[in-house]
Amino acid sequence: MTLPLTVVPVPGPGAEDVLVGPDGRVWTGTADGAVHVHDPADGSVRTVAATGGRPLGLEWLPDGRLLVCDAHRGLLALDTSTGESETLVTDVDGERLLFVNNAAVQADGTIWFTDSSRRWQVEDWKNDLVEHTCTGRLLRRAPDGTVTTVLDGLAFANGVALLPGERGVLVAETATCRIRRVPLRGDGPGEPTTWVEDLPGHPDNIALGSDGLVWVTVASPTDPVLALLQRSPRQVRAVVRRLPERVKPAPRRTARVLALDDEARVVHDLDFDATRWHVATGVREHEGRVWLGSLVEPAIAVGQLP
Repeated sequence: MTLPLTVVPVPGPGAEDVLVGPDGRVWTGTADGAVHVHDPADGSVRTVAATGGRPLGLEWLPDGRLLVCDAHRGLLALDTSTGESETLVTDVDGERLLFVNNAAVQADGTIWFTDSSRRWQVEDWKNDLVEHTCTGRLLRRAPDGTVTTVLDGLAFANGVALLPGERGVLVAETATCRIRRVPLRGDGPGEPTTWVEDLPGHPDNIALGSDGLVWVTVASPTDPVLALLQRSPRQVRAVVRRLPERVKPAPRRTARVLALDDEARVVHDLDFDATRWHVATGVREHEGRVWLGSLVEPAIAVGQLP
């Protein structure tokens, strides 16, 4: 069954992620560097700040500031009342971060975040998928500011979410349609495992919902052409990467999200009407509604849980 969507335009292209605040307002960032807030109570949309880069994933920090994963500028902490931002991370081990993407924040302020690619920036995300660089990372910023690499060699590292009770952190690998799990213990991260694989499409952002489920965007169904390219010699992938954009593999027009329980069992598989809005890359379940962001749409969207 296809579910209806309400589309909420925002004054900027590519509202990639969504975040619901304690007051029920919904936040997003767009490709022009702006951060916007939508109030469902009156339907308003207001631009709050500009990062000067490309905001993607959004999270709340324990001090009330907005954590912004800025693909160009790194990890930022934004004061939403003044519009001023503090730069938290720009490089790791002397290497500039090229594609900061998504994050999850523990109660003590520990930030788990992804750098999707060491070779390509957000504007060239297709190139990383085509070349299958496997240069993505899951990174951890401790409360004292120390940054460590927890997982390396990820196939387009993307969404990050904490399991209920902070028992583990999850990271989506877009290129391989799987989600990895790193258990969290008192003495630090444990040995990573595959939490779920063979998803029905390419996951983007993931988030823990108010219902205790892990919500996963399916930005596009699996693409057999892309799967073939990933198994092809590097020279073939390099040739395809140089082809015009119109002939490269591209997301199909869908608006789909999944919700999984602690054991990675599917509880919800929701297909929303993609006629006016598509390519769900951000998701938040909040009090029975599902808010969605899109890398390609100048709007966020919201649907009701059936």
